[in-house]
Amino acid sequence: MMMTKNRMLWFPFCFAFCALALLALPAGAEPDEEELGKSSGYPLGARWSAMGNRVGSWSALDKVPGVLGEFVARSDNHSPLPQASPAPAIQYRYRNLRYTLDEYLERRRITGLLILKNGQIVAEHYRYDRKPEARFLSFSMAKSVTSLLIGAALERGIIKSLDDTAGLYAPDLAGSPYGQTPIRHLLRMSSGLTFTERYDGRDDVSKLSYSFATGNPAVVSLLRSFSDRHSASGTKFVYASAETDVLGRVLTGATGRSMADLTTDWLWKPMGAESDAFWCHGRDRQAGAYFCFNATLRDWGRLGMLLANDGQAGGRAVISADYLREATEIGRQPSAFAPYKATPFFGYGYQFWLHPLKERSFAMQGVHGQSVFVQPSSGIVMVQTAVYAQASGAQDPEPYAERSALWLGILQSLGGDSTRY
Repeated sequence: MMMTKNRMLWFPFCFAFCALALLALPAGAEPDEEELGKSSGYPLGARWSAMGNRVGSWSALDKVPGVLGEFVARSDNHSPLPQASPAPAIQYRYRNLRYTLDEYLERRRITGLLILKNGQIVAEHYRYDRKPEARFLSFSMAKSVTSLLIGAALERGIIKSLDDTAGLYAPDLAGSPYGQTPIRHLLRMSSGLTFTERYDGRDDVSKLSYSFATGNPAVVSLLRSFSDRHSASGTKFVYASAETDVLGRVLTGATGRSMADLTTDWLWKPMGAESDAFWCHGRDRQAGAYFCFNATLRDWGRLGMLLANDGQAGGRAVISADYLREATEIGRQPSAFAPYKATPFFGYGYQFWLHPLKERSFAMQGVHGQSVFVQPSSGIVMVQTAVYAQASGAQDPEPYAERSALWLGILQSLGGDSTRY
């Protein structure tokens, strides 16, 4: 979901209190571990966004009472992720102070962190008693997975053109404003329809999630109710999870298959995934295309490497390289979607965030700190799962700013390119 709008977060100023915060932590403690449920064994809970349930529930959503969903089958021959030897040291600079990777982990609510270079593991950490088999909730990283499935459907001719309207494939939305929106505009979140996403419990994304969970009203009915326009379609980026939900319905309508089934055959097995993944779905059995895909840290890393290799895995094309470049390359977006224009910081492609770097670098991002950052030319991938207290950088900029600083440090430490766009 939506990241910070403050461009200065990438190059923050110096405040000495950041160093003092590390010294204040009890020896061996992880940040806010008691608030996050350590004494209760990091429990699962039906109220899975409650602070004391986040660690447990966000790493095992398929086991949470009341959650509906479908598993995505792993590959019979998973792609290896060997350890880099020797593993390079990683440092980064934040607020004019230098930190190590271990210090980063002691400062932030990170449940999992994986760093890859050319398919080799440079660093792998699990926190708050998480294990490698944990399936981590992606939140809006799921949007990028949905985009990859759209690309696969396009490559197979199931979707004829990204300029077709959504209603051509999702008949329940035919005739509605979302149904009349071209798929390409939905991919860039530029339908022009007004949809609020503030994460305050009173916005439109809260209504969408409530409909997803309860079926009252049906999600399709809610989607058909949006009709006010703030801009002409295709001209302006405005973050709206509803647009990805529509894309999920385009996929299932066009194929007659579930998102889990499509992900298994078009992505997870050919990518060489080691573990089953999990799509949760609503009362209408439609997967939560905008927020509810779950996978292990290493399989998120394999997905990042697939992206870094322009859709290639095991010597075969899994996703079209041309689609990926169109989805993630600044120069292939209209100028309104470039960094500093789409937002004061990031650009936006086809459900991917575009970093303001000269060398192509892009991200899958979700609220509360979920991230897969990729720089194809250097073969560098960073995967982070987290339980940040606040959903977005607009609410609490510090953890998001430091994550950005860490990414720059990883690029600099491992031979990537961190030159600004």
